[in-house]
Amino acid sequence: MRTTLDLPENLLEEAMKTTHIQTKTKVIITALEELIRKSKISGLKQFKGKVDLDIDLDIVRGRKCRY
Repeated sequence: MRTTLDLPENLLEEAMKTTHIQTKTKVIITALEELIRKSKISGLKQFKGKVDLDIDLDIVRGRKCRY
């Protein structure tokens, strides 16, 4: 989708240098994806300590108990 944006040039250039992304379009797409990812992670944090999974990590990871 084509959209006209008025973005601060210095902010866009800094984002391109920081991420080593060479196109403005790709750096904006990356920023939007990262924003969405962080929002989803933030939403998952509300479940911290509230979900009880009966999982033995040693078995899942294929480790053998030494005891």
